[in-house]
Amino acid sequence: MTTVALIVAAGRGARFGGGIPKQYVPLGAQPLLRHSVARLTNHPAIGAVSVVIDPEDAALYRDAVDGLAVMAPIEGGASRQESVRRGLESLSRERPDTVLIHDGARPFPDNALVGRIIAALADHVGAIAALPIVDTLKRASENGLVGATVNRTGLWRAQTPQGFHFEAILAAHRAAITSDDLTDDAAVAERAGLDVTLVQGAEDNLKVTTPDDLIRAENILARAQGDVRVGSGFDVHRFGPGNAVTLCGIVVPHDHALTGHSDADVALHALTDAILGALADGDIGRHFPPSDARWRGAASEIFVRHAVGRVTDRGGTIAHADITIICEAPKIAPHSDAMRARVAAMLGLDAGRVSVKATTTEGLGFAGRGEGIAAQATVTLRVPD
Repeated sequence: MTTVALIVAAGRGARFGGGIPKQYVPLGAQPLLRHSVARLTNHPAIGAVSVVIDPEDAALYRDAVDGLAVMAPIEGGASRQESVRRGLESLSRERPDTVLIHDGARPFPDNALVGRIIAALADHVGAIAALPIVDTLKRASENGLVGATVNRTGLWRAQTPQGFHFEAILAAHRAAITSDDLTDDAAVAERAGLDVTLVQGAEDNLKVTTPDDLIRAENILARAQGDVRVGSGFDVHRFGPGNAVTLCGIVVPHDHALTGHSDADVALHALTDAILGALADGDIGRHFPPSDARWRGAASEIFVRHAVGRVTDRGGTIAHADITIICEAPKIAPHSDAMRARVAAMLGLDAGRVSVKATTTEGLGFAGRGEGIAAQATVTLRVPD
C-alpha cells in the first residue's frame, strides 16, 4: 500500500502575529515547518511528501525544506479546504492508496502516531489522531458568564495527521467544494458519509497557533533532544627537548617539545576531560592510565575519539567545543584554522561549532616563564534523559 503525506502550509497565521507566517518562524535552529516535513519524510511507511504553500512564501519554503526529499510544492487556495483539495488533485497523477493530511504548524508527528493511523486504514476509510477531553467543559452565555456545563462523554480533540483512502477523500473534497463550514478533513469525510475512526493522538503533537504555543514547542523540542550538559577540562604539560609541539593534533614547530602522557597534546587532553566530565564519566587518567605503557607516545586523538564514543553509546551528541591554549610561544594563530578543522573531524562537527584560541599570562607563572603550555576546554553535549 502506497502512502503519501500532504502537508498544508499555505496559511498566513494571523493569530500568531509577527512578520512572517508562523510555519516559517524558528523552532530551535530550524523553521517550524521543517520539523514536520523532516519527520514525515523519514517515516519508513511514507513513500512521498508533498507540501501546499502560498506562492508568496516560495523563498521561505525553499530554505525550510533545503536538503529534504519532497515533491514540488503546490499552490494553496483561499481557504484550508481549498488548499487541501488542490493538494489532493496534484496527487491524482501518483494515485496513492492512502494519504495522510497534516498541518504544517504541527511540528511533532511522531512515528508511533503515524503508524497507528496507517494501521487503522486497513479497516477504515479514514482515521484521525485525537485525544479524549479530560477537562470539564463550560458553555459561556452572551454576557461572559457560565451558561451551562457540557457533558464531555464521547468528546475528543482532533489532531493531524488525518489519514484516508485517497480516492475516497479526493471525491469527498470535490463534492464539498462549495462548503465553508468544514474545519478539518474528517468533517469533509463525515459529510460524504465515509467511515472515519479515532486513534490515540499525542499530547506533544500540538498545533502552534500563538506565541505561547511556540514556547511550549521549544520546551518539547528541548526535552526530545535530551539533557544539555556542559563539561570543562584543564591540563598542563612542561617543555622538554625537541623541535615541535603537538596541539589539537597539529604539529607546530618550536624550539621545545612537550613532555608527558602520550604525545603530550595538552589541548586534546583538556578536550577529552571536558567530554568525560560532561558525561560524569571520570577523567582521562581513569580511562588511559599514564602507567600503562600502551599509551606512551600515542596520538591523543585516540583519547578524544574514545570519549566521543562514550557519548554516542549514551545516545548523545556533541553540540559545541571551545579550546583555549595558554602559552607565550609558539604562536597559535597561524595554526588555529587547521586545529579547528582537525578537532571538528574528531568530534563529527562542522568547524563552525569548534573554537580554538590562544592567550598568554602576560609573563606571569610557569607559562609566562616559558616552562610549558596549559589548555582548557569546554564542551556542550545533549544526552537523553
